[in-house]
Amino acid sequence: QIETGALTDVLWLPWGFEIYSLLTRWNPLNVRRPMALPYNGKNVLIVGLGPAGYTLAHYLANEGFGVVAIDALKIEPIDKQWLRQPIRDAHTTLWEELDERILAGFGGVSEYGITVRWDKNFLKVIRIALERKNNIRVYGGVRFGGTLTIEDAFDKLGFDHIAIATGAGTPTLVRMKNNLIRGIRKASDFLMALQLTGAGKQSAMANLQVRLPALVIGGGLTAIDTATELFAYYPLQVGKTLSRYETLSSEIGETTVRSGYDKEELIILDEFLDHGRAIRAERERAASIGEKPNFIPLVRSWGGVTIAYRKSIADAPAYRLNHEEVIKAFEEGIAYAESLSPVEAIADEFGHVKSLIFEKQINEDGRWKDSGTVIELAARSVMVAAGTSPNVIYEKEHPGTFKLDKYGQFFQSFAVSAADAGPELIEVDGNRELGFFTSYQHPASREKVISFYGDNHPRYAGNVVKAMASAKDGYQHVARLFTRELMQLDRSSEAQAARDSQWSKLLHTLDDGLLAVVSQINRLTPTIIEVVIRAPFASQHFEPGQFFRLQNFEANAPLIDGTRLTMEGIALTGAWTDPERGLLSLIVLELGGSSRLVAELK
Repeated sequence: QIETGALTDVLWLPWGFEIYSLLTRWNPLNVRRPMALPYNGKNVLIVGLGPAGYTLAHYLANEGFGVVAIDALKIEPIDKQWLRQPIRDAHTTLWEELDERILAGFGGVSEYGITVRWDKNFLKVIRIALERKNNIRVYGGVRFGGTLTIEDAFDKLGFDHIAIATGAGTPTLVRMKNNLIRGIRKASDFLMALQLTGAGKQSAMANLQVRLPALVIGGGLTAIDTATELFAYYPLQVGKTLSRYETLSSEIGETTVRSGYDKEELIILDEFLDHGRAIRAERERAASIGEKPNFIPLVRSWGGVTIAYRKSIADAPAYRLNHEEVIKAFEEGIAYAESLSPVEAIADEFGHVKSLIFEKQINEDGRWKDSGTVIELAARSVMVAAGTSPNVIYEKEHPGTFKLDKYGQFFQSFAVSAADAGPELIEVDGNRELGFFTSYQHPASREKVISFYGDNHPRYAGNVVKAMASAKDGYQHVARLFTRELMQLDRSSEAQAARDSQWSKLLHTLDDGLLAVVSQINRLTPTIIEVVIRAPFASQHFEPGQFFRLQNFEANAPLIDGTRLTMEGIALTGAWTDPERGLLSLIVLELGGSSRLVAELK
């Protein structure tokens, strides 16, 4: 709270954002680099725009590097006037209610993984300050290893360095029987779906179904985030269901509405309608006496949200890393069941989870062991937050590109020493020694190497603060790669103008290749649409069986009767491609709300 208070004390001043923005480029307390340097002609591709990625972009841009940052997630367009015109009142101009703000995609886990208790409007402040710099450009919807490869970056586009900050990868599977039945999902998947589809907003079309009672398996901060978000989302979900059910019933008749559901769906619908009416009544009660509605007793009476962890709460990573988050979770109605290890998920008659069987754990001489005591807890939704593996998917898709550590989890860490023939990579223990480089070294241009940060790095994996620290510690090692060349840099105005011109040409190439636009919409049958996209880089790398994610931008989506026509991400395969014209054809079967919006794309 102290850091937040210090920041907002500046931001809320007249022209406070401009003061903040200035201090990101001019820091008199930084003796080594008090002012940001002009563009030096060296370009870095940063892969991932989470905490490590955007922090690294800040430091490298201030060193004078041209920074292009890509992220696989959709990144919403930003209001250009914020980048071109001074902002007098940041609070009025930039701040939005958290339950109505556009989910911009920028920020990685800062956007989709951190609870609503953190003001995500700060991400907009970070982004504007970054994108105001002439030597930074941001692109969303670009998958490293698919749309853009190492060879593209180094050989075709002429980048001088690649920095990987892609964060966590695949979730850890829990050894539990029936762990893939309906109603069980990974916590990271739930958090991303909730935030990036906009399901948590009243105006969103997206439907993310959760039922109570709910269990979250795990003891880390992700488990706390998941439980908190789920608890807050449930009243909104049932309220939206009730409102839309009533609207449809008034227009086409309740019998017609209910005829579209099967037996299981009707059970769930009636459950949501009953809960929705109780939520509405609580809102009306609170409004009548000028109070905020209190949904905690209602949600808990319906089964609530419980975190189940195999050890004691004192041993939980969340408690050890940030006990205040655990306290706040308790205050918000979250229950905690400690010393429970999941054994089996029990399905109902429809194949949906209805309960979980746990074995009670006991601590003997500091070691947690099975006790033989079995406990069954009711659960209609189960979120598994048992950790993740580092994101090394590029190596799995392009075997032999990188050397992994002895456990096959992280990139093997390397330090760099100077040599006449280019930097020499020296293998080090990434947990104990500073080694920010992977094993990759360009075969022809040995000065072109690849660094890695955040959850990709064994020394800095685990949380947002460590990820940001990896960027602060690591950028200097990247800058040293070019010390000799930059000492000999021609600083004349003519040479600077030439470098700026080359930077503009690179951005023009990237804009043309990476920014996807709709070329044609063709109706093939009454329920099948062909959408032709111009996306040159994606079309050039198309392979049979490859999937693409199609979405529109929330910022550009129309608002009709209080509902924002924003599409959920639709997974589509390519029908045909024309690499010479940069065209890619996708076939859409109109089955739901999002797929029906494709015909309206412009």
